[in-house]
Amino acid sequence: MRIGLIAMSGVRVRTKELAELGVTLPQFVNRGAVVASLPSLGLLTVAALTPDDVEVVYREIDELPGEGELEMFDLVGISSFSAMIDDAYALADSYRAAGVPVVLGGLHVTLMPDEAAGHADAIVTGGAEGAWPRLVADFQAGRMKPRYEGMRQDVFREPWYAKPRFDLLAGRPYNRVTVQTSRGCPLNCEFCAASLRITNSFQQKPVELAIAEIGEAIAQVDRPFLELADDNTFVNKKWGKQFLRALAPMNVMWFTETDISVADDPELLDMLADSGCRQILVGLESPDADGLAGMDPHDWKRRHADHYLEAIERIQSRGITVNGCFILGLDGDTPATFERVRDFVTRSGLLEVQLTVQTPFPGTPLYERLRREGQLLSDRYWDRCTLFDVNYRPKNMSVEDLETGMRWLFGEIYNEREFIRRKRRYMDILHENGTAERLATAC
Repeated sequence: MRIGLIAMSGVRVRTKELAELGVTLPQFVNRGAVVASLPSLGLLTVAALTPDDVEVVYREIDELPGEGELEMFDLVGISSFSAMIDDAYALADSYRAAGVPVVLGGLHVTLMPDEAAGHADAIVTGGAEGAWPRLVADFQAGRMKPRYEGMRQDVFREPWYAKPRFDLLAGRPYNRVTVQTSRGCPLNCEFCAASLRITNSFQQKPVELAIAEIGEAIAQVDRPFLELADDNTFVNKKWGKQFLRALAPMNVMWFTETDISVADDPELLDMLADSGCRQILVGLESPDADGLAGMDPHDWKRRHADHYLEAIERIQSRGITVNGCFILGLDGDTPATFERVRDFVTRSGLLEVQLTVQTPFPGTPLYERLRREGQLLSDRYWDRCTLFDVNYRPKNMSVEDLETGMRWLFGEIYNEREFIRRKRRYMDILHENGTAERLATAC
């Protein structure tokens, strides 16, 4: 038996003016290109959950045959982001027309199961743990069901845990590999469409399992750079310090996403730097504390906003750059917000900046609220879930105001002159703290 696992990754900005900006503002598309080139950790986990006597073939979208051609399998599993889900459905329909059964899974399928079921012989909601082995056994017995629900908790415990099949990446031209150390995030932000939606609570992987996976993952590529596929890695500071002690001897450079509270623990910051962490992505969302009101159930981000500037300085002084993320078009935003974001970036010394438009991904609390309030431009716009295309009517500005302001801000932030200015300031911070010499020695 031969199973094909196909990752439909990548996004295409739909708004013409923004797509054209990507030609002249490479920093604008850089992070998106990195994300699009990452392997599908979910499908590598599916492969690990497949019985040993079944052949598994891992494919990515750019490895597929040309239009009108199909690589044949006994069973096909497809996973996709919302922005590419229509392409995934089209591929699934082609395989089914050719007589090959198709299974669809992933975050979008979990949030929109009835829609996905119309394009598949079976769907998997939630995680693959607890579902995929049953599905394969049922398929081999000729009784595959139309729906399977995976585990939403205890996914990193026996007997559900499976180490991803990193060996399937061997020989591929990746410069980054991904490992997941946790699933979910306790902040529960309204807009979040990440792994929080497929788990009942924050799930933390035991340190020894995470380290074993990292060792196996980085062994598959030359000069690896590690990216942790977490929503918020350092929620648990005690676990984080145990993890960093174990990671430091591996001499790997790495990146992750976490919240601004890492700056509150000097010991943790020093350990991050010593372990090879080169950048953390932090969701700042807005330069205005009032703009963060109601974003999460406990107003956690609003309560931390007044400390953003000193927190960024503390982190970057260790030689760890902060990729500060801002969401444009929040309920409290007005046309004046774009200038305030630019001024905050200038004051903060952020080296990297990620600007996105608020996106009501299907199935999220934000989507449900905006639909109730009549703010969605349409009920279905999945190919525009790119984080750059506007899909709703903002409260305090027009759609045109948001699109125009976003383009202006991109021009202000994503240009060579500003990046060089930010880089010089960052290097000044490193020299003032004696960090530049330490980094040069480490490299």
